[in-house]
Amino acid sequence: MPDTLIDAREIHASLIRNEPMQARSTARLAALLDAAAVVVDEIGYERLTTAMVAEGAGASIGTVYRYFPDRIAVLQSLAARNEERLTEKFLSVIGDAAHATWMDALEAAIDAYADFFRNEPGFASLRLGDVLDLRPAEGTPRNTVLAKVTFDALVERFELADEPRARLGFELALETADALIARAFARDAQGDTERLEAAREAVRRVLGAYVTLPGA
Repeated sequence: MPDTLIDAREIHASLIRNEPMQARSTARLAALLDAAAVVVDEIGYERLTTAMVAEGAGASIGTVYRYFPDRIAVLQSLAARNEERLTEKFLSVIGDAAHATWMDALEAAIDAYADFFRNEPGFASLRLGDVLDLRPAEGTPRNTVLAKVTFDALVERFELADEPRARLGFELALETADALIARAFARDAQGDTERLEAAREAVRRVLGAYVTLPGA
């Protein structure tokens, strides 16, 4: 398991007051985060309250506070879960034998990122938490962590040179894709097609300044 995925899980666990040890407790925590995600999806993270989380999960307010000290911790934990799920998806996509080149695999991962905006409640607003400045300032930006795990997976599977300049290019490319995809879903719940295509093209242009693209 990549260190970056372990890191996401450790962040998730560190935000929870009582890390669940039994299946029932794990299910209760998942229900609380699911309820929080639905609220964020419907009205945004700014208006989320712990009372809304409790009501959405069919739990008491005491149950919420058993796991989370406040609403910010709920949002942080939800962002950490988003990161864990997205990282697992990226690794699965990159490992798919159907992708002949690292660029094919990367573009498929970016498509998967767009799918999270469509299908993962609350993801469009919260993503990995970076956009909300919810993580400690001294921590590594989570988009940077995602770029690292993506690059590492591509290097492991394809003939891609592991060089600092290439790593920088991948980080900049993913930040560019994140910004354009976010705008695409701010305009259209299913994603504005023109902006999604622009995101794919922008990734190629940014990467082309740092690495040699397949077939170039």
